[in-house]
Amino acid sequence: MSNQIVVSLEKCIGCGLCASSCPFGAIVLVERPEHPKKLKLAVIDMHKCTFCGACVEACKKFGAISLIKEEPIKLDKDVSHYKGVWVYGEQRHGEISEVVFELLSKGRELAGKLNQPLTAILLGSKIEHKAVDLIAHGADKVILFDDPILAEFQDDSYSDILAHLIENEKPEIVLMGATNIGRSFASRVAAKIYTGLTADCTGLDIDPETKLLMQTRPAFGGNIMATILCPRHRPQMSTVRHKVFKPAPRDPNRTGEIIKKSVDSSKTINRTKFLNFVKDMGAKINLSDADIIVSGGRGTGKPENFKLLQEFADAIGGALGASRAAVDAGWIPYAHQVGQTGRTVAPKLYVACGISGQIQHLVGMGSSDIIVAINKDPHCPMMKLATYAIEGDMFEIIPQIISALKKNS
Repeated sequence: MSNQIVVSLEKCIGCGLCASSCPFGAIVLVERPEHPKKLKLAVIDMHKCTFCGACVEACKKFGAISLIKEEPIKLDKDVSHYKGVWVYGEQRHGEISEVVFELLSKGRELAGKLNQPLTAILLGSKIEHKAVDLIAHGADKVILFDDPILAEFQDDSYSDILAHLIENEKPEIVLMGATNIGRSFASRVAAKIYTGLTADCTGLDIDPETKLLMQTRPAFGGNIMATILCPRHRPQMSTVRHKVFKPAPRDPNRTGEIIKKSVDSSKTINRTKFLNFVKDMGAKINLSDADIIVSGGRGTGKPENFKLLQEFADAIGGALGASRAAVDAGWIPYAHQVGQTGRTVAPKLYVACGISGQIQHLVGMGSSDIIVAINKDPHCPMMKLATYAIEGDMFEIIPQIISALKKNS
């Protein structure tokens, strides 16, 4: 049953109290020529109405508006049976993705707040030796599927195995990297087990009262940060971008349990066939791994001015980045873009030149160790976030820095 709101033809007198109380402008008064007293009628635009009930309260004296809200969805799962925090240990050709160690760090924190174990899930072929790395980086247990059928990632087989494992073991939280692989099959797993998935999270925490996972991500094009809860279904699933959290340090003395599972090939059906893996040999701007990044924004003015920023980046041994505004203007290729729709980075030093600091950009570089901002506007968000803020013209400041570096080299 969906929400319903009805205006009574007999009770409505067209007083307008409901229209003035509606915060969404969803109610208008229309003429009623056929009415004996020529009273107006309140009409609700269902495209604007949010069923907030403000009009019902305003019309309490006349009782002309009735609101019937849909019944809450009944739980098809007893959420109390779900325990533990899981991290999917993504690997490609035997190498664990760096985002996994970052998720283990955050997972360790979440598991501690819930007083529950942290488990890593590892799928692949000839990867048993990698299970030790996951324990060394914080996992209490590793559930291992080591089988030739899993040598190459394929959505069908991987999502079937993980979905069945979740249904049997019932974890409370499942974290995955927002990588090409994670984005490809996290949603498939969530759909198979009938739970929610919050993608591209930039913050995770446990609500101290409800013990629910608070999943924070940009919303409405990055203009606000939304915190999403999943109170009625389990597990609570999130994908997280690389470089959002600091990686867990490796402790070779940590011990844990490795649980080996077998793959039932009779139940694993692939609708696609793996043919070949072709490595991209083209030039890449590997911003995610750079320790130093110099980025330019709208304040750069024109594409030719990025040559100065490239010279600056070269002088301090860094990579060249850019804001979305500069990329959208066609001043620099997309491969350089830092932000919500570009690369998420966490270098030791991030130098923002002529970047005002819209939330989309801050999401992508806010975890940097040291942030230096060069801008004419001392009140822009980037200058407030910066570890060191330099107010002034970047075209006067940067050449002086480069000159000083060359003198001291």
